[in-house]
Amino acid sequence: MSNDLVILKDISRIYHKGKERVEVLHRLDLTIANGDFLALMGPSGSGKTTLLNLLGGLDKPTSGSVKIGDAELHNMSSSALSKWRAVNIGFIFQFYNLLPVLTALKNVELPLLLTNLSAKERKKRAATALSIVGLDDRADHYPRELSGGQEQRVAIARAIVSDPNLLLCDEPTGDLDRETADEILKLLQALNRDHNKTIVMVTHDGQAAQYAQYTLHMDKGTLASRESA
Repeated sequence: MSNDLVILKDISRIYHKGKERVEVLHRLDLTIANGDFLALMGPSGSGKTTLLNLLGGLDKPTSGSVKIGDAELHNMSSSALSKWRAVNIGFIFQFYNLLPVLTALKNVELPLLLTNLSAKERKKRAATALSIVGLDDRADHYPRELSGGQEQRVAIARAIVSDPNLLLCDEPTGDLDRETADEILKLLQALNRDHNKTIVMVTHDGQAAQYAQYTLHMDKGTLASRESA
């Protein structure tokens, strides 16, 4: 039985700007095993974010296939993708995207509003997610009352609250100082190691990439090289 969680085959993604044809990804193949933690590096415009969007079902390839678990994303409708994404993917961004009028607990609970869980169960799961990221004592605090590192921990708790298989991180430490960034990266390592989360992290930071098991370098829409940590 295959341990591969992600299988991308012959992926191309082409955009059209007026009469200009821009090929962001070119016939890319990628396999990610369940439980991997990989960093994705490369210059701006190399296709990193486009690849992340394909993995998260936010975009579709122009050609090729995207399979994650049993789901064939390239064949799914937009509504089916939305439902699949809510259960299977956790997103972590450079900017935390927390709602300032909601407490930490309520921000974490947000993705669960799309489920059939009761209010009591939603609150319980949100509290558990905050506990995992070490913020039990900040559940009733608003974003303005939290440090940048704490806000990112709340965002990570929100990403894991539905217990997704795959975490997609787009420059998760780009807005943090070195010490706080290292704390967040150690948390991601713990989620990978202790909770078996598969993590794909886009970063420009070579020190951040060292926390991953291996690094893939992208260039002009293709995977140029692989480097083990």
